[in-house]
Amino acid sequence: MAASAYARPGDSLMSLLPSPWFLGLFLLGAIAMRGAGCTYNDIVDEGIDAQVERTRSRPLPSGQVSRRQAWVFLVLQALVGLVVLLQFNSFAVLLGISSLAIVAIYPFMKRITNWPQFVLGLAFSWGALMGWAAEFGDIDGPALLLYFGSIMWVIGYDTIYAHQDKEDDALVGVKSTARFFGENTKSWLVGLYAGALMLFATAFAMAQVPMPALAGLVAAGAHMARQIATLDIDNPDQCLRLFRSNGQVGWIIFIGLICGGAWVALKPLI
Repeated sequence: MAASAYARPGDSLMSLLPSPWFLGLFLLGAIAMRGAGCTYNDIVDEGIDAQVERTRSRPLPSGQVSRRQAWVFLVLQALVGLVVLLQFNSFAVLLGISSLAIVAIYPFMKRITNWPQFVLGLAFSWGALMGWAAEFGDIDGPALLLYFGSIMWVIGYDTIYAHQDKEDDALVGVKSTARFFGENTKSWLVGLYAGALMLFATAFAMAQVPMPALAGLVAAGAHMARQIATLDIDNPDQCLRLFRSNGQVGWIIFIGLICGGAWVALKPLI
């Protein structure tokens, strides 16, 4: 979105597409820091994971990996993330470092609130701010709207994920939006996904991205609607499949933005 923001006829194709260098950095950084976050989460939740059927076979609770080994792995992943972060401008570096506070508190939220998915959204959506900061060196309205929309999207798809463990979670006292929404999950998903799409569309409009990018949002909305229509909250295998399918939603939105930038650059040649 940042790359194609404020596009004008006559802009070159390369100026309206994301920098391959930035894309590579964000890919590597996302893998490293998501991995670090998962490792940290597994360290904190070792005792809980041992009591949940689906997670008791994970490396830590099953004894395949020691806590010391997990901490070493966490540090190595964080160092990779730091090296990547230092390739950006100083504002983006400070912004990236500030996200660590949210990552640090997230694993404890399921013990004290029915909305741990909200805190997960705060952490997982940080890339919306980072992408804009890397491109412009600041944070503007479109980035904030994209961030807030992503938070709603994360709450939605992670609620689907959390329905896998709701029975075990109830036994061990773990809170989640899946347990909180219960039989009203589909109604909540309608609101969350619709809110996310509206915020995404408003962000696109504010950033003046090319109109064809909206086609990606329409297609993403259709995908989200199918998730809600087919969801069976009492079918763990299906919940996992629908959760994973949100990767396709991200790709659809991304491709829509790419096509929008290309459309503006190539339109004079058509």
